[in-house]
Amino acid sequence: MTTGGVPTDRVAFHFDPMCPYAYRASLWIREVRHLTGLEIDWRFFSLEEINREPGKKHPWEREWSYGWSPMRIGAWLRRIDMDLLDRWYLMQAGGLHERGEQTHTREACTALVRQMGLDVDVVEAALEDPTTHDDVKADHDHVVGRFAAFGVPTLVFGDTRAIFGPVLVPVPSGEAALRLWDLTTGWLEFPGLYEMRKPKTAEDHAAIGTAFAPYLAGRAWQTVQREVE
Repeated sequence: MTTGGVPTDRVAFHFDPMCPYAYRASLWIREVRHLTGLEIDWRFFSLEEINREPGKKHPWEREWSYGWSPMRIGAWLRRIDMDLLDRWYLMQAGGLHERGEQTHTREACTALVRQMGLDVDVVEAALEDPTTHDDVKADHDHVVGRFAAFGVPTLVFGDTRAIFGPVLVPVPSGEAALRLWDLTTGWLEFPGLYEMRKPKTAEDHAAIGTAFAPYLAGRAWQTVQREVE
């Protein structure tokens, strides 16, 4: 299946588990997969790196980074099976964004691996292997370098076109999820279409704040809002 000459039966979904919008979009795209058979390649993106202030350490230079380190565990699991990364992202990010759990700590990640029924040595193996840094960085550098990605979620189709978004609250399901998928892939027919945005009213901000309450309670960092040209 193609739209505008771009294949749409498979998508690379770039995420950072720290991002509440990417997490919600991941729930939506899983629904699309369930309804259509869409193939999802989970790929990484680092908000810590893209928002890094000059002079600060890169996330791979720190002993532990809230987004980067869990993604390294995910990279290790992806080498075994993409489905394991799918489950890891759902559990690790879901704990933060739905229940306000501090799943971004090393101890919590170890507990989550155990809950998945895996050997907890996976965490140590992933963190002791420097090539898991390489895997996360390769995904991040590719989508930034090739498509000028600046945040997540970023969807890449056929490694030829990328779309930032959707940025949405709440998450649609059923026919509404499919309609949003059609609208999203419809952008691929218009390579010169760069942006459409719905301005957020005070009521919108209040609704988003309510939806993000678990994330705001559980995070251990300050969210950075970057201006994008």
